[in-house]
Amino acid sequence: MSTPYQQAQREGQSVVRAAVLDAAKLLLISEGPAALTVRRIAAEAGCSTKVIYTLFGAKDGLSEALWLEGFARLEQRLLAVPHEEGPLDRLMAVLGAYRAYALAEPDYYRVMFLGALPGFRAGEEATRTAKHTFGLLVASVAACLEAGELTGGAAAEIADLLWMAVHGAVSLEIMSYFEEADASPRYRLLCASVLTGFLPAHDRRS
Repeated sequence: MSTPYQQAQREGQSVVRAAVLDAAKLLLISEGPAALTVRRIAAEAGCSTKVIYTLFGAKDGLSEALWLEGFARLEQRLLAVPHEEGPLDRLMAVLGAYRAYALAEPDYYRVMFLGALPGFRAGEEATRTAKHTFGLLVASVAACLEAGELTGGAAAEIADLLWMAVHGAVSLEIMSYFEEADASPRYRLLCASVLTGFLPAHDRRS
């Protein structure tokens, strides 16, 4: 039976990189941050330590790569939201995609936002990359403002409020504070409640 590394090797370097990151993620989930040594990750992925040093530099580079991989996966999820809907409908779909990502990739979400890697601090370039992902939410809000479907605030301000709300909601959900049957309608209500204050006066609902 071939190792994850050997299987990935046949598909190219980007797949090798993903296989190593997945191995690191599994160690993080099962044994905690202390298990994230280059030697342990290499053993889990079935590759040499040289492969990891070549791809990521060392443990710090690997931690940053895990963090960035989470944002890359979130960005793919947000970009997949269809464009044919109206701006406000699409914004709600983007917020739904954010929740769907957190539920589908809770371990990456913990790395990105919930301190799963104690002491880790992303570098400036990595932080800029993460902010680019958040920019997709800002752009969705800006489209609503331009279309007159939202009013009374700047795109970045409204996006910040939305992110503060949805981050709190999905964080509680992935930590099993809510059942999915309850969480889904409450999530939609939360998003709608935040946006109500920015709807044109004639569209506001009591």
